[in-house]
Amino acid sequence: MKTLAIQPIGPFQAKVRPPGSKSLTNRALLLAALARGRSTLRGALLADDSRQMLGALQSLGYAVDLIEDALGGSSATASLDGRDGKLFALDESRELSVGNAGTSYRFLAAALCLSSGRFTLDGVARMRQRPIGQLVDPLRGLGASIDYAGEPGFPPLSIRGSAGSMSGGSVAMPPTLSSQYISALLQIAPCLARGMTMTFDAPVISRPYVEMTLALMQRFGAKFEVDDAFTRIVVKPGGYVGQDYAIEPDASNASYFLAAAAVVPGSKCTIEGLGRRSLQGDVGFADVLHTMGAGLLFGDDFITVIAPPAGQSLRGIDIDLNAMPDMAQTLAVVALFAKGPTSIRNIGNLRVKETYRLAALHTELTKLGATVEIEGDDLHIEPPANGAAGIRPAAIDTYNDHRMAMSFAVAGLRAPGVVINDPHCVDKTFPDYFERLEELRTK
Repeated sequence: MKTLAIQPIGPFQAKVRPPGSKSLTNRALLLAALARGRSTLRGALLADDSRQMLGALQSLGYAVDLIEDALGGSSATASLDGRDGKLFALDESRELSVGNAGTSYRFLAAALCLSSGRFTLDGVARMRQRPIGQLVDPLRGLGASIDYAGEPGFPPLSIRGSAGSMSGGSVAMPPTLSSQYISALLQIAPCLARGMTMTFDAPVISRPYVEMTLALMQRFGAKFEVDDAFTRIVVKPGGYVGQDYAIEPDASNASYFLAAAAVVPGSKCTIEGLGRRSLQGDVGFADVLHTMGAGLLFGDDFITVIAPPAGQSLRGIDIDLNAMPDMAQTLAVVALFAKGPTSIRNIGNLRVKETYRLAALHTELTKLGATVEIEGDDLHIEPPANGAAGIRPAAIDTYNDHRMAMSFAVAGLRAPGVVINDPHCVDKTFPDYFERLEELRTK
């Protein structure tokens, strides 16, 4: 196993623009494939998750013109011609694997139902442990032909394209483990002859991600109505129209640089290209850091976080993070440097991510000297008694989870002795993350 020792850093003043959003890239690629005409996606992320989606589209006959960023990094311009909602009109059987890319898996599972082909959709061993029944059941209700090729409720799936039998209709969604099931259904809705009416009988988990999906659908020409209480979405038929679209930087990946500025005394970091106008709910993590005592400047297209003034420290908080669960790991690491305990509530869906993130956080935070308790869907963190000075050196296991590696690396910027095991797992969404983190030393 490869390891990477993270060295503490002094005060820095930096401007950072992370690569394009994984969430927006994968949504935009799928909508472009479903649209009428040609789409050009600028600033698309080039990382394992998005390459899985690109690879799936290419293996299904899409010619994707890809021009990588001349300055290097993890971004590119991707252009492709859509098929006007008649996705993957193939007669032969195809086997597709998307690794551990959950977003790609769920979106493709729904989109493949619009085809006339036959598919087996699979992934790595961890993917076969991630539930999919809450997407399969409503798809079957709409007329899709899907069977489980292994354990019921889990991948792999055998999908027989049901374009002729899926005309649309009503879907009643119970509380779900992931908002991606909702997004997967919504994205195919404009391509159904009768559209789709989706109703919810409980608050939507990770609602900002569903709102992101709707905003991007609208950009590609979809028509829909949402009630004020967000309990009913009516998507009208009509399909999508190809677009020239610039993908904004990834707000989740920006969080690590903002967190670094908050925990390293005397530091300041500005994220360029993200701000109040962002489609990504995770920009709200900047407000979380501000609540903990960090300084904050929040413009339309920039976010600046400033470490607490000399002599002051971050403070622990009690927060419901259901709306942005991908920020739980970043917040958990920041909590190590706060005065007083932090409780992160309503994050039960961390059990079905790239790893069982609640258990992983418990184990790795404890290594560093924190006292950690999991209570239902809540995580409680008591930082070391002596603050940063009390953090113990430790080798952090990352569980093939990019967010474990990226978040715990932030701890190493402040406390000595932090080693990241299997650092290359960041290739999933941010291949040059550690190089970009190292650049903070020169700022």
